[in-house]
Amino acid sequence: MIRRRLLVAAVAGVVATAAVLACCVAVLADQKVLYEKPSPYNTIVVTEDDQGLRTLWFEKHGARQSVVKVGDPDHLELPYARAMPMGLAFVAEPKRILIVGLGGGTVPGFLHKHYPRATIDVVDIDPDVVYVAKRYFGFREDATLHAHVADGRRFIETCRDPYDLIFLDAFGSENIPYHLATREFLEAVRRALSPGGVAVGNIWSRASNRLYDSMVRTYQEVFDDLYIFDVRGAGNKILVALPRPEHVAQDDLARRARRISTDRHFPYDMADVVIYGYNYADEENTRGRVLRDRDRKESPNRS
Repeated sequence: MIRRRLLVAAVAGVVATAAVLACCVAVLADQKVLYEKPSPYNTIVVTEDDQGLRTLWFEKHGARQSVVKVGDPDHLELPYARAMPMGLAFVAEPKRILIVGLGGGTVPGFLHKHYPRATIDVVDIDPDVVYVAKRYFGFREDATLHAHVADGRRFIETCRDPYDLIFLDAFGSENIPYHLATREFLEAVRRALSPGGVAVGNIWSRASNRLYDSMVRTYQEVFDDLYIFDVRGAGNKILVALPRPEHVAQDDLARRARRISTDRHFPYDMADVVIYGYNYADEENTRGRVLRDRDRKESPNRS
C-alpha cells in the first residue's frame, strides 16, 4: 500500500510538472518578445503580456525565471518568490544579505523595499542577465543594493564579511549548476554565514530533479538543521538551512512569519507558506547520497 501511494504521488508530480511546462509554452505564445539573445550561459528571452507583466526566460520554452511588474517590487507573480523570504523567520533583522542568481531582480527588489537599510549583494555569472534586469525589469543599484558579475561559488569562497542571509537561486536553463550543489560549496556557504545566519536554497522537486534526494542529503550533511517548504502551485522546494540546531514547531514558525509579514507590510501573509508546506527534516534522507566536487560528471539536470 505504501509503495502504491508513493507511485501515485510520483506520477502526480510528473503530471503537475508537465502541466506547468505546457502552461509556460501557452503563456509564451501570447506574449510579445522584447529581447532575445544567446549569452555564454543561456538563450535569454524577455517577453511582455498585454497587462505589462514582463517575463524572463532561459530558452524559449523553458521555465519562467522571473515575472516582474516594472515599478512594483511587491508584485510577486511566481509562487516560489513568495516562499523564498522564509529565511527571514529565522533572521528577523538581517544586516547583510547575499543573493546568488539575479534573474529579473524580483527577490532582490522585494527585500530591498522591505529592508532598505540592509546591505544586499546580488551575484550573477552572466553579464547579459544583469544587463537585461536593468534594461527591461527596472533593477537599479544604489547605496545598499549592489550587483556583481561573478561566479557565485567563487564570490562566496572569497568573501570576507559574513552574511546573515544567503539565498541560492541560481537556476540555469535546466537546473542548478552542479558546482553550486556539492558538499564543498555548501561548506563554503556555511563559512560565509554569520553565527545567527541561514542559507535558503531554491531547487526543483523530486518529480523533475533526479538528484533531489541527494541535494537534500548534502544540505543535511553540512548544516545542523534543515526545513523544506513545498511551494503551492509550483515544482519548487525551498530549503532553509541553519548552521545550528533550532527546531521550531510549525505553529510557532507560522506566528513568526505572520509577525514579520505584518511588521514589514508584506503584500501577503508569509505564514501561508508555513501552513501549506512545512517539513522539518529531522531524519537523514537515505534515498540520496552526498554530492561531492569529485563527482562533477554527474549533473542534477532535470530528467
